[in-house]
Amino acid sequence: SYSLEENLKPKVKWLKELGMGDSQVAKTIANFPQLMGCSLEENLKPRVQWLRELGMDVSQVAKTIMRFPPLMALSLEENLKPKVQWLKGLGMDDSQVAKTIMKFPQLMCCSLDQNLKPMVQ
Repeated sequence: SYSLEENLKPKVKWLKELGMGDSQVAKTIANFPQLMGCSLEENLKPRVQWLRELGMDVSQVAKTIMRFPPLMALSLEENLKPKVQWLKGLGMDDSQVAKTIMKFPQLMCCSLDQNLKPMVQ
């Protein structure tokens, strides 16, 4: 449900805690309204934690979310982690992977087998 008190306000507050201003929150939601349907505890917080573990600081995480909000809806186990493992297999360290995700977050939506691996081979 999209209850204002139970669903939307906590997510807006959380985005602001990442360092986004009102206009940035509004633009992020306008660009990807599905973000409001993501669970704070099951989707959003674990993905931010994962990005932080790659070495991004909070402001870098916020900028990455603003640049490509659908990143927050991708599966950690089925999508994000396998792509990071693949990038590390190409010789990247966590810092390089984090920089790649910050610059090209839409890369994480590409298919490993159909898009990414053929480009490298």
